[in-house]
Amino acid sequence: MAGALRVGVLGVGFGASVHVPAFQSEGWHVAAVWSRREERARKAAAELGVAEVHADWRELVARRDLDAVAIATPPAAHREMVLAAVEQGKHVLCEKPFALSREQAEQMRAAAAARGLTAMVAHEFRYAPQRAQIKELLEQGTIGTPQLVSAELLLGRPAGDGPPPASWGAWAAEGGGLLGALGSHYIDGFRHWFGDVACATGTLRTLRPARTDRERGALVHADADDTFSFTLTFASGVMATMTASSAVSPAQGARILIAGTDGVLLATQRGPNPEPDGVVLAARAADRSLQPLPMPERFRPFDDARDHRLVAFRLLVRDFERGIRERTSPAPSFEDALRCQEVLDAIRASAAARVAAAG
Repeated sequence: MAGALRVGVLGVGFGASVHVPAFQSEGWHVAAVWSRREERARKAAAELGVAEVHADWRELVARRDLDAVAIATPPAAHREMVLAAVEQGKHVLCEKPFALSREQAEQMRAAAAARGLTAMVAHEFRYAPQRAQIKELLEQGTIGTPQLVSAELLLGRPAGDGPPPASWGAWAAEGGGLLGALGSHYIDGFRHWFGDVACATGTLRTLRPARTDRERGALVHADADDTFSFTLTFASGVMATMTASSAVSPAQGARILIAGTDGVLLATQRGPNPEPDGVVLAARAADRSLQPLPMPERFRPFDDARDHRLVAFRLLVRDFERGIRERTSPAPSFEDALRCQEVLDAIRASAAARVAAAG
């Protein structure tokens, strides 16, 4: 397969701000886009230099001139879109959260595998320089054998603001909630670092449910989680705990502390996503304080000031292209997406059981 690869993009929210620019910057031809609101797709296409817009996503997926489809829609649509793309012989890059259940995730994984297609999930946090460096440090034994992980993600809107507009992310049935939106990134990242999860338990809460209905201007109440905690025990013996909320004012950003037999690693970030200039701090067991480590250039081979997520996402796109040309599915693959979904389902089942037991 020679020459520039051709991709169609479904969804022009994150799709327009990250997917399309990333593919274009990596030498792909973005042939067409689709959105549930056609006028939004036309606006994005005009701004991004995409020649064609489809009113029906099925027409885009069926195009014979496309090598791949990137799916950047809310998760409730993923199963139908992925299966249709695979049926048309398209390689697929699908956003997270990947599915609404393990059963959906397994169906998508199996369909892509049966056709021998490259199928990856957009857990681009793996490629964030800070996260990639942690992976290497763990493999090099910098802190000995990893034993314990403590993670915290505390986000929120300023106190006193009115309820934000209701979107798909407010509703559990649509795949909304902080656990899927950002918790899935951390679960995937922890699996990348420590291997498969043997046991997962957790708690979900909705601390600030008020939303404003966009059309009626009425107050509605979200049922998707804005706060969660979980504990994961890995087959390797590592134990990870995480607490996260999007209902904290003022927001505090995120931190990940990894403790091993010979020291600790610490990563922090200011907002919901790891920044391309993120730093890893480390200390050996005998050290009195943590010290920043130099970032190897190979983890940040270029800068991209348009959006802080583009460095990691462009690196993901490079692996997606490599997979297509080599006829493989690099990690994070649909197999990784399935394993992450299994953990999400286990946390939700544990949370539901806690609620039922309480009353």
